[in-house]
Amino acid sequence: MTDSNQKQLGNTLWSIADQLRGAMNADDFRDYMLSFLFLRYLSDNYELAAQRELGSDYPELEVDSPRVALRIWYQLNPEDIEAFEKQMRRKIHYVIQPTHLWKSIAQLARTQNGDLLNTLQAGFKYIETESFESTFQGLFSEINLASDKLGRSYEDRNAKLCIVIQKIADGLAQFSTAIDALGDAYEYLIGQFAAGSGKKAGEFYTPQQISDILSGIVSLDSQDPKSGTKQRLESVLDFACGSGSLLLNVRNQVTTAGGTIGKIYGQEKNITTYNLARMNMLLHGVKDTEFEIFHGDTLLNEWEMMREQNPAKKPSFDAIVANPPFSYRWEPSDALAIDVRFKSHGLAPKSAADFAFLLHGFHYLKDEGVMAIILPHGVLFRGGAEDRIRTKLLKDGHIDTVIGLPANLFYSTGIPVCILVLKKCKKPDDILFINAAEHFDKGKRQNQLSEQHITKIIATYQHRNEEPRYSRRVAMAEIEKNDFNLNISRYISTAIAEEQIDLEAVNSDLVALELSIAVAREQHNAFLQELGLPLLP
Repeated sequence: MTDSNQKQLGNTLWSIADQLRGAMNADDFRDYMLSFLFLRYLSDNYELAAQRELGSDYPELEVDSPRVALRIWYQLNPEDIEAFEKQMRRKIHYVIQPTHLWKSIAQLARTQNGDLLNTLQAGFKYIETESFESTFQGLFSEINLASDKLGRSYEDRNAKLCIVIQKIADGLAQFSTAIDALGDAYEYLIGQFAAGSGKKAGEFYTPQQISDILSGIVSLDSQDPKSGTKQRLESVLDFACGSGSLLLNVRNQVTTAGGTIGKIYGQEKNITTYNLARMNMLLHGVKDTEFEIFHGDTLLNEWEMMREQNPAKKPSFDAIVANPPFSYRWEPSDALAIDVRFKSHGLAPKSAADFAFLLHGFHYLKDEGVMAIILPHGVLFRGGAEDRIRTKLLKDGHIDTVIGLPANLFYSTGIPVCILVLKKCKKPDDILFINAAEHFDKGKRQNQLSEQHITKIIATYQHRNEEPRYSRRVAMAEIEKNDFNLNISRYISTAIAEEQIDLEAVNSDLVALELSIAVAREQHNAFLQELGLPLLP
């Protein structure tokens, strides 16, 4: 599918969402819309796998036939169903019964069938409970088909769902249903819903342009500096992964550049967003064995895998990316003061958990790994506990690059943010500062970073280029003189020097100009005299 068709598919689906959500807010309708799109993907994938499994026994139907081939097979082969479903669980790790496939659900919607709602509920439950892997458990747990927001009575809710599903089915029918197309449409809709969600959007969505920068930075560091060949990233972590778009972007950039990536890991506290992330992974063709998303609180370290005490078994990651909630208020317990993640640096203040998130991620970074995290500018200069944490990170040589971004890039906040790049084994004895705050395209709602802006940031980071008013490598001695304050304006001046005026040169130019005017006037008067016209004074 071409880029234009992918965009058209996204626009078509968003137009449907915009028309249908009515009195329902964007966040609520998002969950229904995206879940139906995901069911379409699961169904298509399941039918293709079934066709491969059954081979010549798979019933052949006309392309536009409303009948479901798998339903016909079930009717003809009741004694083989159990063995078939067991094989499907083994191969693709989930099962959908024929009545729950998207094609069957869409047909119920077109005929305004009164059993649609009950059938859909049963289908969601079956996928969750009859699948082989835990990846599918609870996927649809936040989709409340009994919600009054859909209608007050069963009949009203059923009728509403019929309209929504029929519109989606008709919209999708115009386009290819390849994995990349549905995945891109899903990602596009997440972005559109984020734009309509205001402050809530920050909980689940990192704007694509910022995601591109973080992904570009960590994918660069998967490259062998001597040979330039791409290496394998065995593991990537986003401990505040939202809808998973940032992890997917890292995976895409590494593989597009010819590298390979092992497993991607994410953690998300919000249950709805956690489900979105798992759907997003599968919709983009990431196998359930290639990712692991955990639902739990990052700061409390609720993921059992992360609490491994044996240093030999402690998880560690080649790359870590994150866009945690800015200046999140938290209540650290006494136990956290001796937590292995924080005890050597100290606890972040209750008023802002920014450094708590940073230290959590940094603890799990491999010695040769790279971490890129988005944070508010306050972490660069605030005092107290944050000053102590920042100073230790600097003295230990772990902060590699500070990148200042323009204001108003996020849906959730208009404040300018920065990207900190950290390494455990940093080689240069300086810190690269990049001031990209004034390099953007102004938009109606949010400012935008163009491809050129993003490319320049990444190239500057990669080559550690210096450019007046944009980037500078600063020795640790200078940073120490500034009391380990990382405020970008201390190291990169954005002021434009006033142009020096050479008065003697200006005077010479004026004298020459006056002489030229006198000569021109004399010639002009000579012409006027020949014509018998009045002369110029």
